Formats: sequence, C-alpha cells, structure tokens
Amino acid sequence: MEGGGMVEGFRAGKPNACRETVTARSFVNCQIEEPAEPTPWECEAYEQYVHLKELQKMWNCRVWPGWSNEALVKPALQALEMSFRFISSILCDPRAYIDKAEWTKRLESLTNGQIELVSIICEGDNEAPTIQLAVSTGVLGMGFAQEVWQRPGALPVVSRSSENSLLPRLAAWKRAEDTVARLRLSIECHMQRVPFTLGLGEPNLAGKAVLDYDNVCQPSNVYALKSSAHGNAEDTTLSTAHQIMEAWLHVADTLVGRIHESVACGDASAAARDSWTVERIWRLLTDANNLLLLMDPDDFLRLKQQLVTSASGLPAGAYCLRSRGLKHVTKDCKDLRHLVPKVVGVEADPKGGPRLQEAVMSIFHLHGRGGTPYDFGTVHLLQAFQAIEAAVKRFYFSYQQLVVVVMGSVEMKGSSYRGGAADALSHIYTEPPYFPSVDGAKTFLGDYWHYSHQDPVNLHPICTANSDASMT
Repeated sequence: MEGGGMVEGFRAGKPNACRETVTARSFVNCQIEEPAEPTPWECEAYEQYVHLKELQKMWNCRVWPGWSNEALVKPALQALEMSFRFISSILCDPRAYIDKAEWTKRLESLTNGQIELVSIICEGDNEAPTIQLAVSTGVLGMGFAQEVWQRPGALPVVSRSSENSLLPRLAAWKRAEDTVARLRLSIECHMQRVPFTLGLGEPNLAGKAVLDYDNVCQPSNVYALKSSAHGNAEDTTLSTAHQIMEAWLHVADTLVGRIHESVACGDASAAARDSWTVERIWRLLTDANNLLLLMDPDDFLRLKQQLVTSASGLPAGAYCLRSRGLKHVTKDCKDLRHLVPKVVGVEADPKGGPRLQEAVMSIFHLHGRGGTPYDFGTVHLLQAFQAIEAAVKRFYFSYQQLVVVVMGSVEMKGSSYRGGAADALSHIYTEPPYFPSVDGAKTFLGDYWHYSHQDPVNLHPICTANSDASMT
C-alpha cells in the first residue's frame, strides 16, 4: 500500500522547518456512496434504463483476436455515435422553447473532445481492421458509401466511408451541415497522429487507410438502444448522456488495467500515457454530465416523476450514483496508490516511516540532474496519478452542483433523496490525498526551496538517501 509518514524535519539542521507528522489515511474500504448506498434493485433499474447489459455485450464481444485495442476503440466509437445521435435528437426537437444554439455548441464541443480521445487511443495502432484506398477505374462498386477525390497530377482515388453512421446522413441535412463540416475537419486534424482515419466523410488528404467503422462500431445496434419510452424529449437527453458516460467508463476501466500491466513490466512512460488518457476521460465525463444543465426544468421534473412511477422504477435523485461502473472505476483510480512503491522502487515502511516519501523526493529533486530515462517516466507517471485524483474530485464536486441546479437544493438534501447522499458527494472531493507520499514529497521539497533562499541548506543527503533504490 502506498503510504509512509512525513519527514520530521530537514536533516541539514533546520528545526524551524520541521512540520507536524501527518499520518496517511487508508482508503482501502472507502465507499463513494457509503452513507446512501444504492440498493441492488436501484442499480438494476438504472442499468435497464440505459440498456447497459446490451451495451456491455457489444463492448465485451471480441471479433478481431489480433487487435489489442479492440476493447478500447469499440466503446469509444460507440460513444461517438451516441453523440451524433444526440445532435440529431436536439436538431429534431420540436420544442420551440429550448436553447438549441447552446445545445448544439455544447454537443459539438463534447464530440470534439471524444474525437481527440479516440485519436489518442488509436495512436500507433497498426492492428486495427482497415480498408485500403483504391485507384478509381471509372466504375464504383455497390453496397457501401464511397467518395472519389483527385490530387492534381494524380489518378482519382476512391475512399470508402461509413454507410451506417449517422454523421454522413446528417451532412445532407441543411440545418446540420455546418456542425458536420466542423466535426469532419476535427476528425481530419486529430487523426493525423493515427495510421488510419475513421471514414466518416472527412477529407483524408493524407490518403490513409480507412477503419472498418461499420463493423467495429455497429452504428445500427447503437441506434437501436435509444430510449424514448415516456413521450418526453428529456428522456432521450438523460439516457443518452448516461450511455455516453458508461461507454467511457468502460474505456477507463480497461486503461487502468493496462496501467497495472505497464507498471509490472517496468514501463513507466507507457503507464503515464495511459494515466493521462484516464485523466482526460474524467474531464470528458464532467462535460457530458454538465449537458444536463440545459434540460428544460418542467419537462425534466415531469420525467423524473414518470421514471419513479413507471415499470422501470428508476429511483429519484442523482442517477449517476446508481452506476456500478462509476463506483468501480472511482475505486480503481484511488487504488493506483498501491502502485507507487513499485513505480518508485522502494517498499513502504510498515511502521509509517518516511522511506517512500524520501525516495519520491529524491526522484523529483534529482531527475533533472543526471537522472535516468526511467526517472523521467516515473515523474511523469506520479504527476499523472495526481492529475487523475484531481479530475475525480472535480467530477464529483461538479456532479453535486449539477444535482442542485437541476433538481434544487432541497432535493439534494431532503428526505426524498435519502439525505446522506449529499454527504457522500461532499466526502469524495474533501478526502485527504490519494497519494500521501507524493503529496508529502512535494510539500517538503517546496520547504527546501523556500528555506534554501533564506539560508542555503543542503538537501542532498535526503534526496540521495534512496536514489540508488529507485528502479532502473
């Protein structure tokens, strides 16, 4: 377990620099909704509402055994397709009183963020099922959408594009063409880092291979899981936002597993890359949930009552907290603290001594002074771990404010919401640091630089004490 007490003082003789020893708090049994744990029935109702079992069946189905990224790319593309469906739903909404302009801007921003994440996940992926471009012979085949383009002085090239995705269809719609054009340019720009492109009508000026999008994403199956059972437009809004959230939680869960594998193999740089991606996913989840701020108050509160009294029986309150996936990924992100001793190469002192913290201080202080490439990757990974912590806490703080704005503060604290849940949300972002040794190392390193400017001291004995124990 990641731990270790705080350094009692600088060994260079600075009694006034000594801080009170802080005991690291264990989070092993910390539950994010402990005061208001949802019942199994409530979780089942939520999963039925968002068609989670059907979605998970698609995510867990392996079609290409040689494609290691399939478990990541498939749910990510399906979340992207859900966003296209979301845009279509808003543009088709007959209600004259909703703010379609703001809805469109926010959905476009959310979709751009997902396109960027897809490109990050696919970077360097040479195993994906793709379709090569072909030189045109003047006759186009049937059965799929194709685009023909020609560079000056070159033969015409045929680029296959998705037949089932909603994005190419939206492009033919006058009110959506500007949004689609911007999204296609976003795909073109972000997929520059990837060996292939998505094939959603983007220019593909580099002439890269095109992903077999329809077979990977299965847009028709995704569209079939649209919820519209209550005759309320906000039903689609609520369910789609949570479906997008569940898809990206599945991606995050898979990435956390890869982080553990990379650390076990001693590849701190690869673990850092995946950790930064997890941090981006948490930020995306915050943006996805904040879409619900735009729901019409009367329509949503009517829907809320319909959900309580309907056969599905979805409970009132913060629906997000019914997600087992959210709870699981939150715990997994906290448990990354157990990797710190392996990353640093020093076992935590079972008596709570500062051994691990001193090793972290050593890496932070000396990695720019002749440190090894592993030290560089270690610093990046520890930084990414703390960034994940910050993103998790921001998500829960933002979600608490969302519930207050959408349903009112009385709902957040009242008996109908089983008041303890408000405390649960507050607890998650007021917890002590998930990585106390990393936090303490930065605290004392900051003290070192503070006092070194007042009266130069030598931190070298502290910083080098465990430098030889770090992993190489």
